Amino acid sequence: MKMSDKLLERLDRLEARYAELGELLARPETLADQSLFVAYSKEHSDLQPAAEKYAEYLAHKREAAECESMLAAESDPDMRELLKEEEASLREAMEEDAAALRIALLPKDPDEDNNVIMEIRAGAGGDEAALFGTELMKMYRHYADRMRWKVEEINMNFTELGGAKELTFMIAGKGAWGNLKFESGVHRVQRVPETESQGRIHTSTVTVAVLPEAKDVEVNVNENDLKIDTYRSGGAGGQHVNKTESAIRITHLPTGIVVECQDERSQIKNREKAMKVLRSRLYEHYRSQADREYSAARRAQIGTGDRSERIRTYNFPQGRVTDHRIGLTLYTLDRFMLGELDEMISALKLALQNKLLENIE
Repeated sequence: MKMSDKLLERLDRLEARYAELGELLARPETLADQSLFVAYSKEHSDLQPAAEKYAEYLAHKREAAECESMLAAESDPDMRELLKEEEASLREAMEEDAAALRIALLPKDPDEDNNVIMEIRAGAGGDEAALFGTELMKMYRHYADRMRWKVEEINMNFTELGGAKELTFMIAGKGAWGNLKFESGVHRVQRVPETESQGRIHTSTVTVAVLPEAKDVEVNVNENDLKIDTYRSGGAGGQHVNKTESAIRITHLPTGIVVECQDERSQIKNREKAMKVLRSRLYEHYRSQADREYSAARRAQIGTGDRSERIRTYNFPQGRVTDHRIGLTLYTLDRFMLGELDEMISALKLALQNKLLENIE
């Protein structure tokens, strides 16, 4: 895998900047300026993997050139054989270095380690879709437990049968966005519902939206742009009904984004949670579709919930789960629903990486 002159020039500039940052970090004036020191340290840390790998590549290149030179001057057959083997080994190491460098140069997702806000809604399929929405939330809970992440409920709106009308929750932990961002879209389930007396397989859908949690410093929300309503919270099916108006509905007037939270009995806590969701939705709005209406961006992300739109199919009779974006089918549906998502997520990451590598010179 020969690297182009353009790529080598880019690596030379990176190496020079990395060395320059090392010198800057050692200067007294940098040490005295905390904000400058933090900025230089972050840039130095970001460049370190590529700079160190490039140093390895250059070292292997020099050693390979030395072997080639020695080989040209050597007449002893045994020594020539050893030199040929050494040169071949070094050339192979250069190939591995070049592949690793391309990956190191891939653009970093600034939200990679952010927490996420997840929203699950029933699509086509009525009660069966709603019930599967609840199962998807349990699946993500299991995955979060395996990753030692924290799950915080924000707005749980269930049907009489315990299905998901709309479930909003946060998953907090390093790498949450980097792993769960692939879950946005329409999830299709094929199975025989418990209420189906004829044993027929039904197809239903659930929409999942995943948003990176916005930090307070990233989104400034003007209080004058908010309409805040309070109401009594409660659940279906005879669940506890709050006698005080602790539930919160926040409407962001400029965009029309509406957020509700009724999970806590404290109005203050519900307001805090609702503001977290609002900031994340606004962040996603301005981050990806600054020149478009938020509703259009949402439709682009999760679709309409129609059965024909799907990123993944869960086929229970066959015990398989298929991701249609990468054409991967796993026959481990039972374990998948228990949160064993690693193989699927790794494959999705690899597919994204390969797509991005096409743009690396």
